[in-house]
Amino acid sequence: MAEDTNNPEATEATDNRNDRKVRQGVVTSAKMEKTVVVSVSRRVAHPLYGKVVQRTKKFKAHDLLGCDQGDTVEIMETRPISRDKHWRVTRIIEKVK
Repeated sequence: MAEDTNNPEATEATDNRNDRKVRQGVVTSAKMEKTVVVSVSRRVAHPLYGKVVQRTKKFKAHDLLGCDQGDTVEIMETRPISRDKHWRVTRIIEKVK
């Protein structure tokens, strides 16, 4: 499919489509068949006191690479695969020893 360079809306649509969120986290559960649970931690300043606190969120990600519990992985946002799974594992950064 050829991209229409004369239409600025067409180029904006293709640019925004590749702006997917990428996160890095640790696999906390690999008990499901093609799904892993990845914990992603981030450090934020407390809104009132200013102290840096750690926030953790768990994501269910589609896994075709064969991750194990404890692996550090990179996940990318994707289309909804199931009811609560809309991330996929793109690469394994570090395998557990």
